[in-house]
Amino acid sequence: MATTDVQIAATKSTPAQSIIALGVVFVFFYYASSIVMTLMLAVLLAYFLDPAVVLLERIHVPRALGALVVLMLAIAAMGALGYLIINRTQSFASEWPRYSAVLRRAAESTDRKIATIEREFSITVPEQARQQPSASANGIQELRGWLLHGIGSITSGLLLWAFLPFLVFFMLAAKPRLWRATIELFPDTSRAEVRSALDDVNVVLRSYVAGSSLVAGILAAACWIFFAILHLDYAFLAALVSGLANMIPYVGAILAWVPPFLIGLDKWHSVGPFLIVAGVLSVFHIIAANVLMPAIVGRSVHLNPLAVTISLLFWGWLWGAFGLILAIPVTATLKVICDHVPNWQPWGRWLGA
Repeated sequence: MATTDVQIAATKSTPAQSIIALGVVFVFFYYASSIVMTLMLAVLLAYFLDPAVVLLERIHVPRALGALVVLMLAIAAMGALGYLIINRTQSFASEWPRYSAVLRRAAESTDRKIATIEREFSITVPEQARQQPSASANGIQELRGWLLHGIGSITSGLLLWAFLPFLVFFMLAAKPRLWRATIELFPDTSRAEVRSALDDVNVVLRSYVAGSSLVAGILAAACWIFFAILHLDYAFLAALVSGLANMIPYVGAILAWVPPFLIGLDKWHSVGPFLIVAGVLSVFHIIAANVLMPAIVGRSVHLNPLAVTISLLFWGWLWGAFGLILAIPVTATLKVICDHVPNWQPWGRWLGA
C-alpha cells in the first residue's frame, strides 16, 4: 500500500505530540472561528454549485464564465427568497406588540404562581442579604456589554461573509487547477490514494448538501400545508423556520415547535392545538431522519448515531448555531480522511460503525 506523507507523520509522532497538535488545531478553530466557518461554508456551496458549472462547461461555456453565471443565478435566487422572507418578517414585526402582550400575560401568570409557591415555602432572608445592593444595575451593565459584544461579532461576521461570493467564485472557476495542485503536493506513489480521497470527499459533501437542501424543502412544504390547515397566521414564515430547524438532528424536533407555539399563543386558548403541533412536527422529524435522509442522501454520509451526537455537541459548543449546521459534513470529511490513512482507519471504522 502506498505510503503518504500523512502516514509518515503519524508514524513518527508520539501520542503526546499528536494531542498537542490537535489542541493547537482546535484552539485555532476557536479563535479563528469566523474565518474557518466562512471557508467551510464556501467549500460546501462550491461543491453544491459545481454540477451546474460542469454542465455549462460541457456545452463549451468557459469555466470562469459558467462559474460567474451560476453564482449570479444562485445569488438572485437567494435574494428573491430573502425578499419574500423579509416581507413576511416585517408583517410579523408589525403585529409583534399583540404577541408580546400575550407573552407578557403568560409570564406574569407564571411569576404569580412562582411567587405563591415561594410564599408557601418561604425561608427567612438573612439581614446581610437584604442590605446587598440590587442586582439590576449589574444586570444592565452586563446586558450592555453583551449587546456591544454581539454587535461587534455581527459586524466582523458580515465583513467576513462579504468575501463569501468571491471565495465561491474562485473555488468554482479554479477547481481543476486547485485539484491538480492539491494532488501534486504529495509524492507520485501516493497520488492515486489522494485522488481517491478527494473524490470521496466530493461525493460526501455534494450528496449531503444537495440531499439536505431537498429534505429541508420537503419539510418546509409539509409544515406550510399543515399550518395552513390549522389557519395559523404567517404560515409560510413559521413553516420555513420549522422546516430548517427540523434538519438539525435530535434537537431540531424541539426547535421546530417554537415558531408555531409563539404565533399560536394569541390564537389557541387550550393545550390541544399545541399538543397536535408538537406531535405532527415530531412525526415530520422522525420521517425526515429515518426515511428521507437515508433515501435521498443515501449511504454516502454513513456516520453512526453516537458519532453524530458527539459531533453536534462538540461543534455546537465550539461554533454555536453554525457548528450544528457544519457538524455532520465536517465529521463526514474527517471520516473519509481516516478511511484513507491506514493508521487512522480504526477511527474511521468507529465513526461509521
